[in-house]
Amino acid sequence: MAKGVTPKSEDYSKWYTDVITKAQLADYGPVKGTMVIRPYGYGIWESIRDAFDKRFKDTGHVNAYFPLFIPKSFLSKEAEHIEGFAKECAVVTHSRLKATEDGSGVEVDPSSKLEEEIIVRPTSETVIWSMYKKWINSYRDLPILINQWANVVRWEMRTRLFLRTSEFLWQEGHTAHATELEAREETDRMLEVYREVLENVLAVPVITGKKSESEKFAGAVDTLCIEAMMGDKKALQAGTSHYLGQNFAKAFEVKFQNEDNKEDYVYATSWGVSTRLVGALIMVHGDDKGLRLPPKVAPIQVVVIPIIRKNDDGSELMDYLHPLISKLKEVGVRLHLDDRPKISPGYKFNEWEMKGVPIRLEVGSRDMDSGEVFTARRDTGEKFSLSLDAASVKIPELLDEIQVSLFNQALEFRSNNTFSVSTWDEFKAKIKKGGFIKCGWDGTVKTENRIKAETKATIRCIPFDDDPSDLNCIFTGEPAKHQVIFSKAY
Repeated sequence: MAKGVTPKSEDYSKWYTDVITKAQLADYGPVKGTMVIRPYGYGIWESIRDAFDKRFKDTGHVNAYFPLFIPKSFLSKEAEHIEGFAKECAVVTHSRLKATEDGSGVEVDPSSKLEEEIIVRPTSETVIWSMYKKWINSYRDLPILINQWANVVRWEMRTRLFLRTSEFLWQEGHTAHATELEAREETDRMLEVYREVLENVLAVPVITGKKSESEKFAGAVDTLCIEAMMGDKKALQAGTSHYLGQNFAKAFEVKFQNEDNKEDYVYATSWGVSTRLVGALIMVHGDDKGLRLPPKVAPIQVVVIPIIRKNDDGSELMDYLHPLISKLKEVGVRLHLDDRPKISPGYKFNEWEMKGVPIRLEVGSRDMDSGEVFTARRDTGEKFSLSLDAASVKIPELLDEIQVSLFNQALEFRSNNTFSVSTWDEFKAKIKKGGFIKCGWDGTVKTENRIKAETKATIRCIPFDDDPSDLNCIFTGEPAKHQVIFSKAY
């Protein structure tokens, strides 16, 4: 256990917050519910962002930026959509402040009241579709494949760093298509992008599927999702891809002339992931010593700590290390040399262990004499020596091993905590202990709500390999319409 970190087994929520603050990922902002992402935490987000951005562009998407402020009237045009956000919207009513008469501060200038209130962006569908109306006239204008990296505001009452804050960072893709088939293919394609990045970059195994009607995105026809199991056996919705049909096009009168010279409404999708993925990394891979970062997202993949004796300037040791450092940087390893003076090696070891750096290299005079570097793996805790000559080849291989190892550990944890049940008593007993519960469901909202009310578990998704054959609903006993995954969730 790292100093100052609550053990996971003692208080998981406190452990989570301790890791974030001790690893210097984020801090609480001055406005309740807001978050300051510190440089190390932002470095993790940049790695995640860059991985997604490359894949978005590889699939033909381009980035743009839309306004933070949305006229209230825009949200009124899509009633079902706004219903999902109404209680979380921040509203701008005035345009300026003025000094108080007694000079003690400032106050809202009542004469600056806006003719129409402005909503601070909770999501961008409405403002984007107001622009698509201007840009789309013909099938020749389609498809439009736009992504936006932005901040959004949802005035959450209960907040938790990275997982749920009043303001957070995300990407939101918004695409327009000439046919339903094309839009549905886009919805599927982007969900696959999400799955691939989560599993191959973040080393987080996910289950792909479809949301139930009551859990889908407000305004969507269908919502597809990726669901991940956290270290406390709760579920986290890690990403969603929505087929919007013609709902927004009809709300904003976005029509086009199709190839048959007939007027039709545009078909649409939207899809997004957010900084909650940093929270997922912490909860899936972290331990009582702090973070364990997959190499592909780690801002620092290798930290080198020279152990310099007192009254030694360390020049000989640095000459010894220089060729290795140069070779590793040449092959793209993100390496940091921690040569801070007056800080003990033990303090540095603990700090970088807390920050989850995948590989730590410790090199002192004995290592130099034997032509070696002492190596520590963060994922397993394994420690061993490598010859200096072999290290430049072996370390990139170790990074690949660590990436796979973390994924396999997370996959095994999920497998060990996923249960198939056939009786209501069995369901209630398992859900108390946490995990993913696979079972039959009769497909009704009534049953879904009854189960949620009694157990606080929700349908996380209807897996794509859903097979309700020979299954009965876990609650009603009626023939199952779907085999679903229930879990308690963040």
